[in-house]
Amino acid sequence: MILDERDMRRELIKYSAYPLMISARTAPKAKGEDSLEILLVDGEEKDKIADEMEKMKDRHKDFVRDADGVRKSHAIILIGVYGDKTIGLNCGACGFGTCNDLKRAGRKKGLDFTGPNCAYKLIDLGIALGSAVKLASVFGIDNRIMYRIGAVAKKMGIAKADVVLGIPLTAMGKNPFFDRKT
Repeated sequence: MILDERDMRRELIKYSAYPLMISARTAPKAKGEDSLEILLVDGEEKDKIADEMEKMKDRHKDFVRDADGVRKSHAIILIGVYGDKTIGLNCGACGFGTCNDLKRAGRKKGLDFTGPNCAYKLIDLGIALGSAVKLASVFGIDNRIMYRIGAVAKKMGIAKADVVLGIPLTAMGKNPFFDRKT
């Protein structure tokens, strides 16, 4: 049997995405409390995200640039966090005096995300993202963490978390997510 990687690349990326999702899930979290949402998007759903990103060109031209990256990807991992689930440290890093003050402030929908958010939950999100992209790098999968993918996925209702970022995944001779046109 002879197998050509080019013929199975899409499936290889998809199957490689599963351990990336597990790596994000098992990443260390403040007080060990998990508030993550982790989703894999491919096929038509992925292309719908790119379509919606292109419609947002009037907001910022880089939505179109990043939509091109989404189209070049074989799949996207979305990682988000529910930032209203405070960990009870009362540290004030969120800008409020206590965790109860943050909760009393109520949830407000911003342009892209919902807040205010516990700073430690946002740190948890960053660690989960880092864990996923590090493993993608070990696997040789081209990737980049992108704000706009997450913002659009949340706007479309695909992701429900308060703050969401996207990681496009592909395998090409050159990573298409760097040296991008602006």
